Amino acid sequence: MSATAPTAAPGQETSPGRGSLSAETGPARAWRWLREHAVNIVAILVVIYLLVPIVVIFVFSFNNPAGRYNFTWVGFTLQHWSHPFSNSELTEAMLTSIKLALLATVVSTIIGTMMAIALVRHKFVGRRIANFLIVIPMATPEVVMGASLLSFFLILGTPALGFETLLIAHVMFCISFVVVVVRSRLIGFDRSLEEAAKDLGAGPFTTFRLITFPLILPGIFGAAMLAFALSIDDFVISNFNSGTTVTFPLYIFGAAQRGIPVEVYVVAMILFFATVLAMGFATWQQRRAERMTSIRPEQESDIVLPGIA
Repeated sequence: MSATAPTAAPGQETSPGRGSLSAETGPARAWRWLREHAVNIVAILVVIYLLVPIVVIFVFSFNNPAGRYNFTWVGFTLQHWSHPFSNSELTEAMLTSIKLALLATVVSTIIGTMMAIALVRHKFVGRRIANFLIVIPMATPEVVMGASLLSFFLILGTPALGFETLLIAHVMFCISFVVVVVRSRLIGFDRSLEEAAKDLGAGPFTTFRLITFPLILPGIFGAAMLAFALSIDDFVISNFNSGTTVTFPLYIFGAAQRGIPVEVYVVAMILFFATVLAMGFATWQQRRAERMTSIRPEQESDIVLPGIA
């Protein structure tokens, strides 16, 4: 006679594999758990790796070093947070970097947005070549670009390197990033709302002002944030083309050789918190744009544009 498998009593359920799971040894269960959560563990480790430098800077911004070097914890103090801009050289370098980054961001965002619209919405001779040339500054090493711009300014006979040459250099490498970000936003843009606005009698300018621009604004704002971050953080290209102008990264590089003051850590954290706020605003703009693009086709007939009968 052949043995029959035991059947469950009425009202009882059997769980497949329960016996095999209970028979697993400790190392086997640990290995199975590790395989199931490997992605989460790696993600947590990457986040910790990225946040550790920021945490170190934040902690040492409250340090009260005995000498010029702020590398060893001595004691807690709020003195440097109460007067973060007491160092005149640091303040001047910081203001120069902010002014340079703001101007480079405005110019590169305007030019880059117009270029992105032209590359996506219009067909013209050389468009493919233009799309290829836009990527070249992003793939070029900063050392090569910095030396090339320096040679360019010298060939033009620029009287002296300074803020103007820095601005031109920063605009040149920021434009490519702006074009790529805004272009990706335009490529994924749903044009059904534009068509609905035109059906309601809106002209090209009105359609762009009331429909297109609000929807691509998060992409433009994100591109501007990226351009600002690249400009205010740049060291290599600025080192080639700054002349006597000192930016915040150049000041830190020089201060590292004689001792970085604690105020540098404080200013760095202020910039970090400002960036977090800007990212929060960009996220809010992105969600607002997603709500606008989630209008169903049957709702398009209910769209009312100001100034259009």
